[in-house]
Order: sequence, then C-alpha cells, then structure tokens
Amino acid sequence: MPQTPIRPKTQKKTILTCAVTGSLTKPEQHPGLPITPKQIAEAALNAAKAGAAIVHLHVRDPQTGKGSMDLNLYEEMVGLIRQENQDVILNLTTGEGGRFVPSHDDPKIAAPGSTLCRPELRVAHVEKLKPEICTLDFNTMWSGEAVVINTPRNVEIMADRIYATGTKPEIELFDVGDLNMALDFLDKGILKSPTMMQIVMGVRYGILPTPQSLMYLASQIPENTVWAAFGIGRHEFPILAQSFLLGGHVRVGMEDNLQIRKGELCRDNAQLVEKAADIIDNLGGALATPDEARKILGL
Repeated sequence: MPQTPIRPKTQKKTILTCAVTGSLTKPEQHPGLPITPKQIAEAALNAAKAGAAIVHLHVRDPQTGKGSMDLNLYEEMVGLIRQENQDVILNLTTGEGGRFVPSHDDPKIAAPGSTLCRPELRVAHVEKLKPEICTLDFNTMWSGEAVVINTPRNVEIMADRIYATGTKPEIELFDVGDLNMALDFLDKGILKSPTMMQIVMGVRYGILPTPQSLMYLASQIPENTVWAAFGIGRHEFPILAQSFLLGGHVRVGMEDNLQIRKGELCRDNAQLVEKAADIIDNLGGALATPDEARKILGL
C-alpha cells in the first residue's frame, strides 16, 4: 500500500523580495545598474510587475553612483513608485551610515570611504517616510573595504525609533553571532514578537552559503518568526531554492547578484525576479501577492 509522502513544512505562499540596487555593486559592473531615483523607481516597478511582493530600496548619489543617505533622494524615489503602484511593499535600508574604514597610519582615524554616523541619522528617512518595512542590520564584520559596525546600543536606538514610526524591522543576520544578539534582544523586549528575520549568505567572512549552515540557522530561529534567506553572487538561486524547501521566503536582485546565469549579465531586476518565480513554481510553490505578504507578516 503506497504511503503518503512526507513534505517539508512551507508557507502556502512565498514572499519574494527584490533588492533593486544596494550600495556596493558598481556601475562599471553592469551598464543597467539603477542609480538615479527615477531609474531605481522604474526598476522597482518592473520587479513588482514580475512578481516581487516587496522591493528593498537604497538610494545612490546620482553623480558618483555611491550609496547615499540623502532624504531628498528617498522622497523622490518613493514618490515616483507610489505614483504608479500603491500596492507593492516598500522596504527601505538603514544600512547606510554604518561603515568604518580604518586609516593605515592610525587605525583609530577614519579613512576616506567611512560613513559611520549616529544611529538617529540612519533612520531619519524611515521616520519621515514611514515605510511598512525597513532593514535593521545586526552584523559587525569586515565587508568589502570597511568594517560594518552595529553595536548593541546603536541597534537598540534604531529599533526603538523604527517601532515608534509603525514600521516593521527586518532583522538582517550575517552569521551565528548576529542571531544570538537578536535572540537576546527578543528576550529583553527590544525586538517585538513576531519578528521578521533574513539570513544573508555568501558575504566574505560571513556565514557560509551551504545547506548545512542554512539548516542550522533556520533551526535556531524562533518558531513564530517569518524568515527568509538569500545568497550573494552565484549563490543567489541555489539559496533561493534551499530557503523555499526549508519553509523560508526568498530574495533576489541586482544588489546581490548581476548574472542571470554563469557568465551572462542579467537584463535587469525583473529578469532575476522572473527566474526566481520560475524556480518557486517548478518546486511546487506560489508567490505571495503584496496583500498576501502583508497578512503573512502581520503588517
């Protein structure tokens, strides 16, 4: 007599986030990388049409292409998106302003490229624009050419201000220690349950992008947490599939990866979303609409 197969516990619908531009990918790496508020807004709108329920957004200095904290750029970008789409969920970064580049001659002195600033400044655009979601990084680590610094005090200040706006923080976890800190914040009541957590895999010196690493972190996340995972570069689509199979949500986008397949640049963010949607469909899943995502997240 045939037995009923055992299937992994998964959400009825999978939330797909598109991280449109970030701040570390460079224009010289991809000619279509969105830089201006108009370009970023257009990329977000196209990603939403392709199936993304959430768009994760940074702004960049239109002149230099580097990451920016300019509130005017955020207001312009958000306004352009909302002129055409009132439905897609906006997730604004608070990662800008956390990088310190030590001087070679005197490591306690900041070298060019440092952006480290007061935590209140890192959430000023969130307080002004009140998005439904914003990221809240829990990592302190070497990243690129800088040390990312997120001290417990600063993270707590940012969390308090984020909650005060009515925005839900998406807790970003780059390694096991970040999860330990998040669990401590939950115990202390700094983070409010149910939480939203995202596992970032494949950053150099962060958690390894392996099934074993993802299975361990997923097993340690509180049961009532909505969680997602994503991989950097060539790990983007393998981690997407693994996260789905473990019951997590997913993310793609030109912040994380610029190739649609090995050796071939993606057309744009929408193409990455389309491929992600195909993978989820082929694995037997279905993407959440923005309203379905709101219900899952308790927004």
